[in-house]
Amino acid sequence: MSVRHLLAAAAVAVLLGFGLATPAAAHVLDQPGDVGAYTLTAGRVWSLAAALPALVGVALGGLALARSTGRIGTGNGTRGAVVALAVGLVAMVIGALVVAAAKGGPGTGYGIVGGYLDLAVGLVAMVLGGLALARSRRSRRAG
Repeated sequence: MSVRHLLAAAAVAVLLGFGLATPAAAHVLDQPGDVGAYTLTAGRVWSLAAALPALVGVALGGLALARSTGRIGTGNGTRGAVVALAVGLVAMVIGALVVAAAKGGPGTGYGIVGGYLDLAVGLVAMVLGGLALARSRRSRRAG
């Protein structure tokens, strides 16, 4: 499966996930009244939960990219690239659900800032994983 097909399949999965999961996420992330700046609400917890795989995906994608160029390790970085793609997608889906379910802006407790951050960092993880996967496949063909 080429990287383009993998990314297209991931985009379709995300779009289908939005249609099916957004009403349920809106119900789960609903919160009453005013909240403090440091109160851990459901939206903030979900955005924090998506931040962990996003950061892991960026780290694995960077390591896989370095490994595919032969800078570290002996492998070609394929496994790390695929894992970076997968956890980046997970972080983006959770971040998008948090953003879609948010009823207010920053500071309202819905986790919208963390959701947007998860979308961005998850995208970086997927780009790094995709680059590493493409480079490892190219080096296998050339070698």
